[in-house]
Amino acid sequence: MAELADGPRPQGEERGRAGWAGWCRCRRCSSSRCLLQSAQGAAARRRAGPPPARDAPTRGSARPAPPLRTRVALLDIDICGPSIPRMMGLDGEQVHQSGSGWSPVYVEENLGVMSVGFLLSSPDDAVIWRGPKKNGLIKQFLRDVDWGEVDYLIIDTPPGTSDEHLSIVQYLGAAHVAGAVIVTTPQEVSLQDVRKEINFCHKVKLPIIGVVENMSGFICPKCKNESQIFPPTTGGAEKMCQNLNVSLLGKVPLDPQIGKSCDKGQSFLSEAPDSPATSSYRNIIQRIQEYCDQRNFQEEKIIYERNKNVVHV
Repeated sequence: MAELADGPRPQGEERGRAGWAGWCRCRRCSSSRCLLQSAQGAAARRRAGPPPARDAPTRGSARPAPPLRTRVALLDIDICGPSIPRMMGLDGEQVHQSGSGWSPVYVEENLGVMSVGFLLSSPDDAVIWRGPKKNGLIKQFLRDVDWGEVDYLIIDTPPGTSDEHLSIVQYLGAAHVAGAVIVTTPQEVSLQDVRKEINFCHKVKLPIIGVVENMSGFICPKCKNESQIFPPTTGGAEKMCQNLNVSLLGKVPLDPQIGKSCDKGQSFLSEAPDSPATSSYRNIIQRIQEYCDQRNFQEEKIIYERNKNVVHV
């Protein structure tokens, strides 16, 4: 993987290392920024979060080999409940300073992570902050972290529509955020909160990539029969998406291995490649990528038309 990088490389075994120079891709001068929102509790939500970041597929290369892997930045702005370090296998890691700012902690060469969890002396420390201090840290993450050249910036937010959500939408207002991925579970008590989050996105003019229904049934590994652990009493995410004209990206069934992989900081897709949940994750990843590619194409077309008109004038 080392020969695929376009910039300076870290020395030694330090895992908190600097990324590639520059914010954007040279080819498109843009990266897709996706917000991950949820009505679920932190642990349940994040079991639907990291796999798309950790297991993003490779991008095709003009050279025969090796393929160029998608470069992903994962920003955890759940200030009071940062569990991303544990789920990505980065417990105990720390943020390091480089000449160009804070260096994210890298899971792999193409996946950098930043979280307030890296700034705590103990994972059990409580973060008791009011809104202004949270907003200041989020701004610092966006301003001072040297992510390097990335294809996707995935921002994991806490449940609800609070300070963190308002701050990230405000600070990235001019950055053309690709949209929000909203995670729910099938029961109505979760869907009620998700409707509020969809309404929030509409009010702040944040595009919605789609909804993911997590914990959507349990498929027995032996008999393959499906049981509804959390019955969709009002039709689940599918019915809600139809009513609100929002895309349903997919349904992720329950799999005990997901929780085990998250606790151990392992890739679920690698640990359970034949699980129905793995297939669901991969389909969701593909749909998100297709959405972002289409949106980038449309933005490039608009920019091209503007520049052409300016030249003619």
